[in-house]
Amino acid sequence: MTMTWDAPLVAAVASELDRSLRTERLRAVHLDYHGSCALLWFRDRTLAFRLGRDEGHVTLSGPSSPIEEAHTLAATVEGVEAPPDDRLLLIRMRRPRGPRETVLVIVELMTNQWNVVVTRGEDRTVRHVLRERGGDRPLQVGSPWCPPPASDREGRDGSLSRPHWHELLDGVEPRHRRRTLLSTVAWTSSINVGALLGSASHSDDPGTATELDGGYELWRRVSTCFSDPEAVVLERPGGPQPYPLPLPGVAVQPAASVLEAIDRVRRSTGRVIPAGLPTSWVRGIEDRVRETEARVRAIERQLENAPDPTAARAVGDLLLARFGEVHRGRAKVVLTDFTGEPVEIDLDPTLEPQENASRWYDRAARGERARQRLPKLLEAARTDVREAEALLKRLEIGDASAAEVRAMLPQRPEASPAAGVPRLPYRRFRSSGGLEIRVGRGARHNDDLTFHHSDPDDVWLHARHAGGAHVVLRWSGAESPPARDLTEAATLAALHSKARTSTSVPVDWTRRKHVRKPRNSPPGRVLVERERTVFVEPDPRVAERLAEE
Repeated sequence: MTMTWDAPLVAAVASELDRSLRTERLRAVHLDYHGSCALLWFRDRTLAFRLGRDEGHVTLSGPSSPIEEAHTLAATVEGVEAPPDDRLLLIRMRRPRGPRETVLVIVELMTNQWNVVVTRGEDRTVRHVLRERGGDRPLQVGSPWCPPPASDREGRDGSLSRPHWHELLDGVEPRHRRRTLLSTVAWTSSINVGALLGSASHSDDPGTATELDGGYELWRRVSTCFSDPEAVVLERPGGPQPYPLPLPGVAVQPAASVLEAIDRVRRSTGRVIPAGLPTSWVRGIEDRVRETEARVRAIERQLENAPDPTAARAVGDLLLARFGEVHRGRAKVVLTDFTGEPVEIDLDPTLEPQENASRWYDRAARGERARQRLPKLLEAARTDVREAEALLKRLEIGDASAAEVRAMLPQRPEASPAAGVPRLPYRRFRSSGGLEIRVGRGARHNDDLTFHHSDPDDVWLHARHAGGAHVVLRWSGAESPPARDLTEAATLAALHSKARTSTSVPVDWTRRKHVRKPRNSPPGRVLVERERTVFVEPDPRVAERLAEE
């Protein structure tokens, strides 16, 4: 069941988070693109936004350790807010050291556009983004954050008067009043509009003036409930819904806070993920259960269909014993076995009798090998299923560590063969000057490196007119990077391109903020502006000398 977010609920959550997180120190942030979630590790709290299908939850729990893939980001929370009558949640922070720039975590909770954006600086430059498109708005790393259109409905500040409320509804046919409220009156939504209209929400009932007055009083409470919420879980036909106040005519369960109401709804979905774990990791364990269950079934079928070695060998013996009765060119033969019974045997008409006998002996050998090997594989696969299912159950009660989950993630081409850890989309190198160089692992990982694992001022490199890896030289200085470090990064770009066998390779480089992704372009295809070119020799010894892994 997917939660519904409206302006009163967002404002109430912002108010609670503001009280809980103000002055908290942020340690790290991780945007789980495949799992559609954002994780923020504070000194004393862990905050998770899970925005995948059938989710839409926010969880605030105790402290936990950031995962290795998280981006270190030190900042102090100055406040959490939500613009009036909007579905934006803004966590404002400031960097404690160096340039005391502003860090903003923006959670967009508009219908079908859930997203998380991390910006830095007064111009709100995007540094991390969960999804690069928010409706018609491009949201790209290195570009200023473009907010969605602000609400222009009446009463955003709660100042809508009673006479104006009547004026809006009295002259409208009852069946159109719902649409009128939703389009013109702030703080109204599909969650509360039925309660605001009461009997007037029915197409055949215009409602009385008293009922309209009651709706107005409820609206005044809805438009200010976030300052003093009476948290509940609404029992709606579509499923439970957390809300900051009870609504007339709707069964409710009281909750200690709005966040507790959200957590209760989250737990009712049947899958609970600890706050500090990426959603994609848990899905990976679920995938492992499904894959190993399928493997168990496949091995069971192989074992069931394995040839009976005793019977196959007996057929081979019979063919050799009745050698004179078997003729090449026949697809079947009926022979009398050693007990006097007739036996029909399938043959390969292209083979000699002794070759057909050899085929049956081979079949017997395959059956023996299968009966020796498959039971062990079957037991190992069943053990894998039991262990993965046990880990999932422990996750539901919060009794599993990130290390345990990471170790059991399914082995995939992008996973580390040594530990089952999901690999980053790049390989690490270290220049002679100590700068980190990131080299994309392939075409489908290049975009991830460029747009999710680099900063706007980093140096981006790629071999000109040749397919190959994107390369990022980590650099934040206003001036160009040192020539030696730049040359080494360019050499790695040449080595990881189709021009690696050339004696001299032109490599284009620019700041990462001047690289953009055309719409609907294939993996790895980008547009580059303000590029410069350096010519290098693709010397493999450079990669060996600079490699970190």
